[in-house]
Amino acid sequence: MRWVICALAVFAFAPCALADDLDVLRGSQPVGPPTYPRWSGFYVGGQFGVGDVNADFSKATQGPLGFVLRETLLEQDFNPSQWPILGKASVDGLSFGGFAGYNTQWQDLILGIEADYTRTSDTLFAPASPIGRILSTSISNGLQGFDPALTASASLQLMDYASLRARAGWIAGDFLPYGFAGFVLGLANYNVSATVQWQEEKSITDPVTGKLTPIIFPCVPSADVYCSSTYLFSSSQGKNSALMYGFSVGGGLDYALNQNVFLRGEFEFVQFAPIANIVASIFSARAGAAIKF
Repeated sequence: MRWVICALAVFAFAPCALADDLDVLRGSQPVGPPTYPRWSGFYVGGQFGVGDVNADFSKATQGPLGFVLRETLLEQDFNPSQWPILGKASVDGLSFGGFAGYNTQWQDLILGIEADYTRTSDTLFAPASPIGRILSTSISNGLQGFDPALTASASLQLMDYASLRARAGWIAGDFLPYGFAGFVLGLANYNVSATVQWQEEKSITDPVTGKLTPIIFPCVPSADVYCSSTYLFSSSQGKNSALMYGFSVGGGLDYALNQNVFLRGEFEFVQFAPIANIVASIFSARAGAAIKF
């Protein structure tokens, strides 16, 4: 009887000890939460890169030509200010700058905000294709002819730009691939000049013969052709340190050397809104390094 009582006492007061010896009978065991490298907090760094700057000047002469040709029959009838005299240009260049930001970490998801500054000095010169045409339009008692010739030149120098962008990344070991989108402000110097020269003549129907003298350039005065003087107008517009704005999108990869230092490589596309009807964009590849706090 005493052996039975002792056995019951052992099982009543020492279940934990027995369970520890029989872990296989306890089923699956909980494990600790996963751990990830620390990316949260503030960081600051520097970068350098190469970029391809592009500009479309095809509409850059609309403003200067539209101004000098305002209130003219040539502009009202044929809109030569809309003719594309200039083309597209591109140039490759180097850049350098810095960045600073703040990350929040949700296990392996990283959300953050970052400010970037890029210094460059890329100048683009528009290719020009002068245009000359012979035009005519009907008037009340005959024809009016024009012989316009348009020439132009333009340049754009992009000096620097800064962006404020939102980032999102996903931790993969010591790597942090990420994407971003942001708002961009830049400074640029630009200059556009245009010249238009034309001759104008009117062919009047002879009330007796009913004949109309053909419009021939250069104008030759006759009894039923009235020639005007040659017109020559030019106009230009330009500005230094003009403000540009646009957006940026891209992606990159950060690599943590340790808890406080990481390396970076990224690609970025920047699209600026038209400035003086010049549309500019930048595609760049950059490398950098930063310190985390």
